[in-house]
Amino acid sequence: QVQLEESGGGLVQAGGSLRLSCKAPRTVSSVFSDLAIDWYRQAPGKEREFVAGISSSSITNAAVKYAGSAEGRVTISRNNSRKTVYLEMNSLKPEDAAVYYCKTGPNRWTEEAWGQGTQVTVSS
Repeated sequence: QVQLEESGGGLVQAGGSLRLSCKAPRTVSSVFSDLAIDWYRQAPGKEREFVAGISSSSITNAAVKYAGSAEGRVTISRNNSRKTVYLEMNSLKPEDAAVYYCKTGPNRWTEEAWGQGTQVTVSS
């Protein structure tokens, strides 16, 4: 089972930026590169929603996808040697405040696996 750990959340003013990290410290790099990883967020009282995703890059360059609300303000990337996927968020708005989670699976390496989440707070 792959274990994911998020970090990088915090308090930021509206218009500011944050870079979140999703790391799989107990996974070897060769396996990590084969994992597709998605970012989700959940605000209080709301359902968890997809933010961005990045495909495996073990064979070809990774493909990325974004939710409509995030496109243009968010960039997802990966560094397989560091076993980390990043979510760079710019021009943050108060409505971006949420707990952000990364997820992988189910795939041949793991069942569905979520991190513990990292809190993003945006002050207006």
